[in-house]
Amino acid sequence: MNFVAQKNFSQAFIMIAAMSIIGLILWNTSLFFERLKNVERDKMEIWAQSQKSFSTEDQNDYLELNLLISRSNNNIPIVVVDENGEVNLKSNISKNITSDPERFEAYIKEIKGQNEPIIINILGGGTQYLYYGNSPILIKLKYYPIAIVLVVFLLIGVVYFFFNTSKASEQNKLWAGMAKETAHQIATPLSSLVGWIEILKTEQVDPSYLVEMDKDITRLKTITERFSKIGSKPSLKVRDIVFETREAYEYLKSRASNLIEFSIETPEKEINVQLNRQLYGWTIENLVKNSIDAMRGKGSLHVKLIEDDKYVKVQVHDTGRGISKHRFNSVFEPGYTSKTRGWGLGLSLARRIIEDYHEGRIKVKESERGKGTIFQISLKKV
Repeated sequence: MNFVAQKNFSQAFIMIAAMSIIGLILWNTSLFFERLKNVERDKMEIWAQSQKSFSTEDQNDYLELNLLISRSNNNIPIVVVDENGEVNLKSNISKNITSDPERFEAYIKEIKGQNEPIIINILGGGTQYLYYGNSPILIKLKYYPIAIVLVVFLLIGVVYFFFNTSKASEQNKLWAGMAKETAHQIATPLSSLVGWIEILKTEQVDPSYLVEMDKDITRLKTITERFSKIGSKPSLKVRDIVFETREAYEYLKSRASNLIEFSIETPEKEINVQLNRQLYGWTIENLVKNSIDAMRGKGSLHVKLIEDDKYVKVQVHDTGRGISKHRFNSVFEPGYTSKTRGWGLGLSLARRIIEDYHEGRIKVKESERGKGTIFQISLKKV
């Protein structure tokens, strides 16, 4: 049995076990309810018998015992009526009910429907009928199965959440492993390319070509570092976010289409934050690329830095197709994409980098269909 089949079997087994537990709880509760109901009826039979004994001629020997038995009922509501329907006795019923004739009459009808009456044959002729309602404990137990079912369903929810979390954790480990393996695979030919560059520098090669090749190799090194950091907690250092943002911006601007109008607005001073420069640059790159895709390669893109007393906010404005308000959170979920081609991981990675690694916040600040979107990153200043 492979891992997936074994996991599916485990999930099915747990679900079946949970449903079996629910069935057993309901069955046992039903039995307990009926038993308690029978006990209360037996109690009422005894009480009725004591009432009957009161009418006998020889009362001296049993009067004290009968009184004790009669007084033993202090929680079951009872109403005793004669053959004509006249109430002879009522006990354990709220004064608010007994003081209101209409409510009392309605209450008698209610308890008549709860249990079969007990017939009391009075010595010397005459019949009385004992009607009794359910005791407070019986009423509470009536709703006990509902509470148990809710608890069990809560347990099922916890188990379901556990499996989903476990699945997500496995997927994260898989992606982290793939990323690290990718970084490892890139590093080997990258080292070779660095050696070839050194050889070409000794040949009669146009230096401008070598400069551009050096830039691309540096870029590949950056990508390798990014992938190698996935799945492990990166180191953060105090860095100037203005400089890091401008550097990422300039790199993307130089390699984007001329149909995109780039602009940037930042304070004319340093703003220090705890930052991992490779991962932060990757985040800006993902946001910018997402905006370019939303504009379909043509439009205006504006990067803006704003600071307040505690935070610095990096905003990426675009004039793309916009995002519906109910999708503001969905766009950061893994696999979400509006493109026909793509993995839908860019914004998900951006959220993980900012919120998990930098303890910041990333969100869709504003968006309007057909007019554009503003993504915002918030990081605490040092």
